[in-house]
Order: sequence, then C-alpha cells, then structure tokens
Amino acid sequence: MLKHCVFVNFQTRYSKEERNSVLAGFAEVANDVPGLLDFCFGANLDFENKSADYGNGFIVTFKDRDALLAYERHPHHVTLGSKLVSMCVGGYDGIIVFDLEV
Repeated sequence: MLKHCVFVNFQTRYSKEERNSVLAGFAEVANDVPGLLDFCFGANLDFENKSADYGNGFIVTFKDRDALLAYERHPHHVTLGSKLVSMCVGGYDGIIVFDLEV
C-alpha cells in the first residue's frame, strides 16, 4: 500500500474556496481509479510550527504503484495538476510530494 502525500504552498491571492475547490477536484478522480482506496485533504494545522509555508495538502492511499500510476495519468488529474501548479508560489516548486510504502 502507498500513501501519496502532497503539501501545497498556495499564492495568497487565492481564497480558501478556490484552494478547496482545486483540492476537492482531485477527490473526484478517486471514483475513476481502481485501487485508489482513500483521499483526504485540508488545511495544515502545523501544531509544531515547522511548515507554515505549506498551508494545505492532501493524502491519497493506493493499493499499489500501478494504481498510483493510473491516478497520475488520469486526464482530470493532469488538468488539475496544471491548475494546482499555476496556483502555487514558484509553480512546481510550491509543491512537496512524499510517497510512503506502508
């Protein structure tokens, strides 16, 4: 099983609603990808004050690497990914991706 963790540094000009809208869009892909087991997103609570720049994120659980690859290739994911990059500070550099095998 894989946990695909994505942490996002949105540009301040985007409202909470705009941020949540693009993140929720990724959740819609979950219905079309076999092996995608769970999707959750939200604001970073940052209790330890270590990641203030990354105010939002999402975590996706996949059955295996093949399911992750299917998710990455899904047309809706590709479109949303481009939009997400355009909304982040520094574009692609405003996103951290961390994949864990569990």
